[in-house]
Amino acid sequence: MKVLTVATPGSGHVNPMMPLIEAFLAQGDEVTVAAGDDPGGVVARSGAAFRVAGRGEMDWFDDLRARVLHGQPGDGIAPERINHYFMPRLFAEIAVPDMIDDVVAIGREFGPDLVFFETYALAGPLAAKVLGVPAVHQLIGPVPPFDVTTLADDAVSPVWRSFQCSTPGHGGLYEGRTIQISPPTLEARAVPAGEVLAMRPAPLPATDPVSMDPPFVYLTLGTFFAGNTDVFQTVLAGLGDEDLEVLVTVGADNDPAALGAVAGNVRVERYVPQAELLPRCSVVVHHGGAGTMYGALAHGLPQIVLPQGADNFVNGDLLAHCGAGVCIGPDEASPESVRDAVRLVLTDPSYRGAAQRLAEELATLPEPVRVARQLRDRRNGD
Repeated sequence: MKVLTVATPGSGHVNPMMPLIEAFLAQGDEVTVAAGDDPGGVVARSGAAFRVAGRGEMDWFDDLRARVLHGQPGDGIAPERINHYFMPRLFAEIAVPDMIDDVVAIGREFGPDLVFFETYALAGPLAAKVLGVPAVHQLIGPVPPFDVTTLADDAVSPVWRSFQCSTPGHGGLYEGRTIQISPPTLEARAVPAGEVLAMRPAPLPATDPVSMDPPFVYLTLGTFFAGNTDVFQTVLAGLGDEDLEVLVTVGADNDPAALGAVAGNVRVERYVPQAELLPRCSVVVHHGGAGTMYGALAHGLPQIVLPQGADNFVNGDLLAHCGAGVCIGPDEASPESVRDAVRLVLTDPSYRGAAQRLAEELATLPEPVRVARQLRDRRNGD
């Protein structure tokens, strides 16, 4: 089977697709990934082919900035409206026209049996329609609000019409099969159309948890927001005098020294594999990225979310609603609020209990190898 994968460039978009890409490769399928770049070389290392499609996310942001004559894109928008702004404007109106010709040309050369894409790669469903092959959409987080994808549908409609096609709604995301990756309790809404396949978003723990005294806190802002030094400093100002061991990762491209002097209970590194850290963690403090959220949930860990953008606010609110964490908005973030939230989730057992129930749900979801086999069997009519 030949799989054309369409992704928005950036590790937060490509990395969640890698487990299924690797499962396709393991069963002997051919995979070509079309995106603006290969973040960290993860595609090449997997053995999949990589092809450039579009100019990439930084150029898209430049285009969006050029449209804003005063201020910066997104300034002043309420947190719950961030995705309402960026998904239709950046990922639909700018990214789809930039990517689609490259993706279709790559597809016509490759001859795929299906097009596999993630939620923000809205060139994917259109390419599947133009190429006349099945579409498989992988959610990279919980199902986004329907009013967000309706706005995105409006934004991509002219591009679809230029190919003599009409959008089926929601930017085409749900016309084919959708792979849903959230534990059911974490989902706020159902996939609105098409067939749904469930898949586990993070590997199960490879080792038993290790009890740490004092408690071990892991702090990360992922990749895209790792340069937000002021957020790191706010958190560390709240945790520096606590009876905790704190590990901070600032990302491979950032200098730990940029955080300045830190307390004796704090260690700052560029990168440490989460698989090494999570078994020792008592709580994870992060930006609300889906990858970190699911990784922590797989280990049954309560979380403190300081959302920075995109889907971070949705993820943080869902964790708080489930009782598995605390979400601290930008206007509420202070050393005191972070300190109090960490104390709360460490002393109130309900937070760990809720996180462990979500971990149990996550563990029951099918692993990527099984999903890859299902997609191949259905393509073959089995």
